[in-house]
Amino acid sequence: MVRRTLIQLPLAAAVRPRNIAIIAHRGEHLENPENTLPAVRAAIRAGADYVELDVPTTKDGALVLMHNATVDARTNGQGAVRDLTLAQIRALETGGAQVPTFEEALAELRGKCGLYLDWKDASANALLDSLRRFCMLSHTVVYGSVAALSGLRAMEPSIRVMPEAVSAEALRHTLAALHPSVVAFDRRDFQDGIIAIAKTAHAGIFVDRLGEDDNEASWRDAIRRGATGIQTDRPAELAAFLRR
Repeated sequence: MVRRTLIQLPLAAAVRPRNIAIIAHRGEHLENPENTLPAVRAAIRAGADYVELDVPTTKDGALVLMHNATVDARTNGQGAVRDLTLAQIRALETGGAQVPTFEEALAELRGKCGLYLDWKDASANALLDSLRRFCMLSHTVVYGSVAALSGLRAMEPSIRVMPEAVSAEALRHTLAALHPSVVAFDRRDFQDGIIAIAKTAHAGIFVDRLGEDDNEASWRDAIRRGATGIQTDRPAELAAFLRR
């Protein structure tokens, strides 16, 4: 029997078939600016079990939410996050919502939803300190490179690391090195032979169903093939699909 790898899910998720985790990509960002507090709140209301957020570091050491290394694409400013101070980033326009700090996002998630952390250019010590302060260590999965995740695990053995599957050979190596409880997949490596390796290791399978794959047919296919979590841009629609 496959070991449970999910956090304690909300009541709505407890009655879903097979407890498939809903992962809201960058929050609910179809109606809200991505990686903002409104997007986080909307994802929670939609029934998400995890909110996927991207966390880089500012010039003065603050952790903020921003997908790209620069602010150019999502704000009216320019420049790399690491070259701007928190105050400079806070002053930027993002479509009606301020760029939040990591801890502001954790305050919204705490007690309501898990965190799927896409680890960008951020201090491991600062990340772990924030997760501990908000009691989110056991409710977080961290996505990153094998080398980075190995270092994070050495600093905090209880952290749930989530490497990318990549290939059959790479996944075997990663499983031996990290023993992760959950593995990330995208459309390139979500292949039956690689999925089987994760299943044999009793690891959870969190798969991206984004872009042209973000639809009921692809969700159904992912569940049939063993997914235990689905990352989507449409968390409310995925929740309705799972209820049906």
